[in-house]
Amino acid sequence: MKKNKQKLLNLTTMALFTALIVVMSLTPIGYLKIGLIEISFIMIPVAVGGMLLGPWYGAALGGIFGISSFIQCFGTSAFGTMLMGVNPVYTAILCIVPRILAGFLPALFFKLMYRKGKKSNIFSFAVSSISAALLNTVLFIGTLILLFWNTPEIASIAESLGATNIFAFAAGFAGVNALVEAAVCLFVGTAVGKALVTVKEKME
Repeated sequence: MKKNKQKLLNLTTMALFTALIVVMSLTPIGYLKIGLIEISFIMIPVAVGGMLLGPWYGAALGGIFGISSFIQCFGTSAFGTMLMGVNPVYTAILCIVPRILAGFLPALFFKLMYRKGKKSNIFSFAVSSISAALLNTVLFIGTLILLFWNTPEIASIAESLGATNIFAFAAGFAGVNALVEAAVCLFVGTAVGKALVTVKEKME
């Protein structure tokens, strides 16, 4: 009976986080767009959902984020639309696969670090939150370079950034938006994650 109740609670929580990700992806809440530069805050519910539900749920939420990101490539995102014109299959891989990993790994870190009732648990929330944002950036840019580095479109962006090699491009492309995403995810993800995990434990 208790197992069924837990499963129902997990499925309900998953549905709520899925709805939140979809809403964020369709509104300015989820993305701050400045030309080709996009700052995304959707890794926050992905990270928090992973803390609450575990790595595989985190991967699923990351996948939902990735699918929503891919949908943005059909005319909503300037950068995504450009990539779609180069290679739609690679664009789908770029949007989805890194986000699945960025949902799975931080939740796994949290699962390995978190100990119920320990005052030091704040560190596990912080690590999971900031790693979600950083892994999203690193995996996305790494996959972008792997799949699109030799295309004229990326070469043009690299030139505009003054990047003469892969590392300079990665640093220039990540830029301020990576720092903003990491900072917001760290503070919001840690606070919200800790509050919700505490509530969940009291309900169990």
